[in-house]
Amino acid sequence: MFSSSAGWQTLGLLILSNIFMTVAWYGHLKDLAAKPWWIAALISWGIALFEYLLQVPANRIGYGAGFSLAQLKITQEVITLAVFVPFSMFYMGQPFKTDFIWAGLCLMGAVYFIFRGP
Repeated sequence: MFSSSAGWQTLGLLILSNIFMTVAWYGHLKDLAAKPWWIAALISWGIALFEYLLQVPANRIGYGAGFSLAQLKITQEVITLAVFVPFSMFYMGQPFKTDFIWAGLCLMGAVYFIFRGP
């Protein structure tokens, strides 16, 4: 399924949308910590708009190309971890934890079960 153009479009758009999502959800903890929560929320919603402008077409393309709902969700979760770990380490200055590896292995198990044949 990933060899198709629609599959690659889906992955690319989901990766980009997840970058926006991660910045919207967690970037304010660093950049807007001194601002009231409602200012952080408004700015985060503005950033999240770009997430949705990419995520909605990604899921429509993927679903139309034959991804099941569960496959789209698990794909998004794998991308979330792949984006979150570098973001937390390089942008937020958090240390690497071996728990990231264990979480990734658990997600690989989820990928196996969701994408295996009938």
